[in-house]
Amino acid sequence: MSEQKATNITWHEGSVTRDEREKLLGQKGVTVWMTGLSASGKSTIAVILEQMLLHMKKHAYRLDGDNIRMGLNKNLGFSAEDRAENIRRIGEVARLFTDAGVIAITSFISPYRKDRDAVRASMKSGEFIEVYVNVSLETAEMRDPKGLYKKARAGQIKGFTGIDDPYEAPEKAEIVIETEKTKPEDAAKQILSHLERGGYLRA
Repeated sequence: MSEQKATNITWHEGSVTRDEREKLLGQKGVTVWMTGLSASGKSTIAVILEQMLLHMKKHAYRLDGDNIRMGLNKNLGFSAEDRAENIRRIGEVARLFTDAGVIAITSFISPYRKDRDAVRASMKSGEFIEVYVNVSLETAEMRDPKGLYKKARAGQIKGFTGIDDPYEAPEKAEIVIETEKTKPEDAAKQILSHLERGGYLRA
């Protein structure tokens, strides 16, 4: 689904450099990629992190899995092929935000390691921060804010991650958050500290 179909096209370089954009914003562009099971707390943490950054006058934008599927990716389902295309597209959007000097915060289940690794590979070193929002399946099922696990167990949803479709946990995530032991606010602070230490909040 991701092969180049358009022909006779040429990449057009602009006259504004990435360095100029970042100096204007006083920060460095980066993608904070949160991955984990449904109900792990990804979206909740992303909302808090975005708010914290904006209070610090930093430019951040949150890309949420469900929200993106209502617009850009509304033509995609949940087959393995569609999941891969979903992540490829959002990876491209996140890369554009990063190139613009913005802190892109994504919260997607993104269950397949190779798809997340492909997004990482599309960016320069240090531009992709993988955050594993870890939760046990048992706890996720107990939380189940959208009632999706209950429907999956009842056979009403097919191909649901963690039930009848696999989740491949990151092996070398930059940040691991244990959400059963960590409050969402503290998890957001953990990510914020990583950004501060890495020099992303200054240019």
